[in-house]
Amino acid sequence: MPYKESETLELKKSTSELKEAIIAISAMLNKHGRGEVIFGIEDNGKVVGQGIGKTTTKDISRSIQNHIKPEIFPTIKEEQIEGKACIHVKVTGSDMPYFAFNIPYARVGDKNLPISPKELEGLFVKKNKELLRWDDKPCHDAKLSDIDPGKLGVFLKKANLEFVSTDVALHNLGLMLSPSGALTNAAVLLFGRAPQKFMQNAQLRCAVFTNAYTIIDMKDYEGDLFSLIEEAQSYILKNIHIGERLEGLYRADVPEIDQEAFREAVINAFCHRDYYNSQEVQVAIFPDRLEIRSPGLLYGDLTIASIRKGGVSSKRNPLIARMLHRIHFIEKWGRGIPKILSKEPTATFKEVGRQFITVFKRKGAASEKGIKKTISSGRSIQELSRELYRNYPETTQKIIQEIIANPGITIRELSKKTGLTDVGVKYSLKRLKDDGLLVRVGPDRGGHWEVLAK
Repeated sequence: MPYKESETLELKKSTSELKEAIIAISAMLNKHGRGEVIFGIEDNGKVVGQGIGKTTTKDISRSIQNHIKPEIFPTIKEEQIEGKACIHVKVTGSDMPYFAFNIPYARVGDKNLPISPKELEGLFVKKNKELLRWDDKPCHDAKLSDIDPGKLGVFLKKANLEFVSTDVALHNLGLMLSPSGALTNAAVLLFGRAPQKFMQNAQLRCAVFTNAYTIIDMKDYEGDLFSLIEEAQSYILKNIHIGERLEGLYRADVPEIDQEAFREAVINAFCHRDYYNSQEVQVAIFPDRLEIRSPGLLYGDLTIASIRKGGVSSKRNPLIARMLHRIHFIEKWGRGIPKILSKEPTATFKEVGRQFITVFKRKGAASEKGIKKTISSGRSIQELSRELYRNYPETTQKIIQEIIANPGITIRELSKKTGLTDVGVKYSLKRLKDDGLLVRVGPDRGGHWEVLAK
């Protein structure tokens, strides 16, 4: 029969290529958990035979055991192939990753390529999958009294499940460990009265930037996973532009970034993040983009290319994911990224440091200059504030409303009214002035603001 190299078969002319054969063995083990090497056949499939002495097979076995770690025990047999003596080596192993001469390799076709740090991490994750899980581990020192029955009851109602008692519900959901009765990390994160008492990184940080370094507004949030998801969505809606469209006889708000898309990204950030990582989930809003940053790189053997195609999923926190699936926060495994792309085709994904980042382009950044053209000089300020300023973030709309009510209002007072920092108020005022919608009359002390209708 003709022989041809593959991902699980390596052909070697003789044991003079033993080192290359050992590398191939480790590569095949890392990729498939098994492999074969035949000495006495050239890589083109031609059988040439192999000289075999009294210690040849022992020497091959010893060399494999000495130079592949973790240690493996090959099966080595002498075989007659086309009337010529050959040596057939078979190996199996599940203790990945395997190193040959202190380097990890992976089999790609009939090639043996060094494994990248990311791929090596994936092999360790695969090997220690259960050990590395966080959501099903006991939350030390957490007691049943740390669970909020109200939050649990709301969840059960949405999931069409009956509420008997807190402990029964948690047990039925798989959120309480048997027989100890210990609460899992997932139970506390989802339904805890104060999850941050036990897991300080279960937080959300949101900020608005004027550029890469200048922050004009920043807020930190604490709470259970569901409330953090809602806070993230609310913050985004408050700080991006909102347009409108007609739906029959009614007008509907239309965010410049599709709401379903960024909500999916926020849910993914909390569901699939690495909770062993000390960072919090972050929402960063820039003039030209929205970034949703999740601690931890893609899990297992996932790549950005594979998640864009969809249909694949490695579940870092399957217990949390299962709870979110029960109330339809997430749908099918592996469909989150395609759903985002179906709503926002220009969305991009990247891994920076120890974070996975979803990036949405802001459509309003390109259209702001045309906003002034929609203003009619015959309209009242009240009408303009309802129609024109809806295209600005909620905090900017609030500034306009406060100025209309009190033209002499100070920056410090505006800061208190809107929740922005003084820097944030000044930035919003400058934008309004640059857009020709606001002017300062008189000095800083004793002067006043005027809202213009151009």
